[in-house]
Amino acid sequence: MPSLCLFGAQWGDEGKGKIIDGLAPDNDMVVRYQGGANAGHTVVVGGERYVLHLIPSGVLHPGKCNVIAGGVALDPFQLLEEIRELRERGVKIEPSNLRVSARAHLILDHHKGFDLLAEQLRGDAKIGTTGRGIGPAYADKASRSGLRMGDLLDESRFEARLIPALVEKNEIRAALGGEAPLDVQAQLARYSALREDLAPFVCDTGAEVRDAYARGERVLFEAAQGAMLDLDHGTYPFVTSSSTAVNGIPAGVGFPARHLDRAWGIAKAYCTRVGEGPFPTEQHGETGENIRRLGHEYGATTGRPRRCGWLDAVALSYALEWNGADGLVLTNLDVLSGFERIGVGVAYRIDGQRIERFPAELASLEGVEVEFVELEGWQEDITQARTFGELPAAAQAYVEWLEERLGVPLVLLSVGPGREQVIDRTAGR
Repeated sequence: MPSLCLFGAQWGDEGKGKIIDGLAPDNDMVVRYQGGANAGHTVVVGGERYVLHLIPSGVLHPGKCNVIAGGVALDPFQLLEEIRELRERGVKIEPSNLRVSARAHLILDHHKGFDLLAEQLRGDAKIGTTGRGIGPAYADKASRSGLRMGDLLDESRFEARLIPALVEKNEIRAALGGEAPLDVQAQLARYSALREDLAPFVCDTGAEVRDAYARGERVLFEAAQGAMLDLDHGTYPFVTSSSTAVNGIPAGVGFPARHLDRAWGIAKAYCTRVGEGPFPTEQHGETGENIRRLGHEYGATTGRPRRCGWLDAVALSYALEWNGADGLVLTNLDVLSGFERIGVGVAYRIDGQRIERFPAELASLEGVEVEFVELEGWQEDITQARTFGELPAAAQAYVEWLEERLGVPLVLLSVGPGREQVIDRTAGR
């Protein structure tokens, strides 16, 4: 089966970077298909920590083609900085192993300004944006006023499209926030200076991915954020601005949906969320603090402390169901070592009614009560386990209970941050 999507099945930060890095050796091409530099995919190799924001997590493996597809909102300065940092650490980044879509929409300075301004104007109704301009860039894409990477490479076209956009944005900035206008000529010069460095990487990535698949090469699709942050199917409006899971591949890459052979979700053995929005199984007291401390739960991109709680089987089942997942990767299982009892949310109670299916209306989550089951914990350190049988009986029971509850096989178990700290359960399946 030559194509596989790994999508986050919670609210992000599930450990996608590490697992993509682990799957990359068995694939030829790794494709990032949505999101922007608000993603922070962490990979630990030989004790060295790499945080990737735009470049796919297969880049640490020589000989793999890494693709930034057209569905990505691309900050060109962030991309060049990421390339520079990786090269300084000895990672090869050349046009032969990094391809960037000419259709990727650019995040420009005025997008970042609007992102921060909009969050200020929301007051107590903040969404929790990272302020990196991603939402405004996608908004311009939808309104057909955005600029794409291909525009940047054509000097006359870039100027013809950027000037009227900046004139309009400057007027809005002044009216809403009283902010000084961005200098049009300075902006043209600032972005034109990137052209020579970026041009060698830019191509029709959709055609390259389709051609690779037709040749029988193995293609691995990498999501940036979690399914519960999906623009259409997540906890709107507390979501990101793109299609974060399997539904983002056809549009974001230009890859036929019928050619996606497998879809694996990825989730932590507990649950976290950054920013605002519903989080039914969040633990506000000592339990939440202990999970945060043991799991080092701080955003890789923002550094913000993550909200922490027990696994939400209602939300997780929903994410796996609408993405057609045929496998689940469970990460951070080691973080639960030391808990005497482990909670899992299995149903919601809303106005006295018990429901096991995630509700479509966000308002339905206001005042929701969660029904938990408690499973036996374990005290042993499991970071050295490399087979399922080496796990404590209680840890095995937790995994098997989840598998039965969710109706999806748990294919990989992560028991630590390192590349090698993974238990593979796919043999014979």
